[in-house]
Amino acid sequence: MKGEDEGYEEYKRQQSKYKLVKDIMSKGVVTISEDITMAEAAKIMGEKHIGSLVVEGRETPWGIVTERDLLSRFLGIDGKIVPVRVKECMSTPLITIPPEVTIKEAAKTMMNKKGRLVVFKDEKLVGIVTTSDLVKVLPDCPETIVSCNEYMTKNVVSVDEDTTIMAVATIMGEKRIGSVIVNRDDEPYGIFTERDLLTNFLTEGKTLQSKVGENVSSPLITIPTGTSVHRAAYIMATKHVRRLPVMKENNMVGIITARDLVEAYTK
Repeated sequence: MKGEDEGYEEYKRQQSKYKLVKDIMSKGVVTISEDITMAEAAKIMGEKHIGSLVVEGRETPWGIVTERDLLSRFLGIDGKIVPVRVKECMSTPLITIPPEVTIKEAAKTMMNKKGRLVVFKDEKLVGIVTTSDLVKVLPDCPETIVSCNEYMTKNVVSVDEDTTIMAVATIMGEKRIGSVIVNRDDEPYGIFTERDLLTNFLTEGKTLQSKVGENVSSPLITIPTGTSVHRAAYIMATKHVRRLPVMKENNMVGIITARDLVEAYTK
C-alpha cells in the first residue's frame, strides 16, 4: 500500500507539467486511404494496437474510423466481415483543435462533440487526442476529487464464460459498448473488450466461435466504491486499462470508463 501511495503522489506531482494539447497528444498519427476495406483497416489497428485511423482525402485528412465502427458497422451477424470500404463507415468531418488549446478546453470539446480530437497546426496533421491521453494527465482539482459513483455505469453487461466471441461481439455492437464482464460460476472473472476482439480475432482471423472465457483479461483490475475520479485515473494510467469495475465489498455495482473520467473533469 505504501508503494502504491508513493506512486500516486508522484503521479500528482507530474500533472503540473501538462497544460496544453501539444504536451499530451499522440504524435505519428496513422492515416489510411478512404478506399481500403474495413477489414484492412482492422488489421492495421490490430497490428499497431491503436483504436482509430485518420482517413486521407484528396487534399487533406477528412475522416476517422474507430474500433467502435468495426463492431457496429461491418461485422455481420454470421461472424463474417462485411466487404465494406472505409469511406462508407468513417465519421466526418473531423473534430479538430490546435496544439495550443488547454487540456481542459480539449476535454470539453471531446465531450461536446463526442469523438477523438485531431490536432492540426498550420493546416498540417500533427497529432490526435483520445480519452486515454487525457486520463493520463487529469489534474488533481475539485472536479476530479468527486467519487466515481457519480459517473459510473450501474447496469453492467455481463456474459457467461461459455458464450461465444461472436455472441459477445453482437452484444457489444448492438448496445454500442466497448466491453463485457465475463462470469465464471456466476462470479465476475474477467473482462473482454473491443480491443481484444480487434487484436485477437478480426486481425488474426481466429474463429469467432471460440468461448470468451478462454480469451479474457483476468484477474479483473477493480476499484472500491467511493474511489475518487483522480485516483481512478491514476489506476487506469498505470495499469494501462480503460475500464474499471467498481466493487462494494464482493459485489460489482458499476463500471467506470476513461470517457466517464474525462466527463467528470469537464463539469
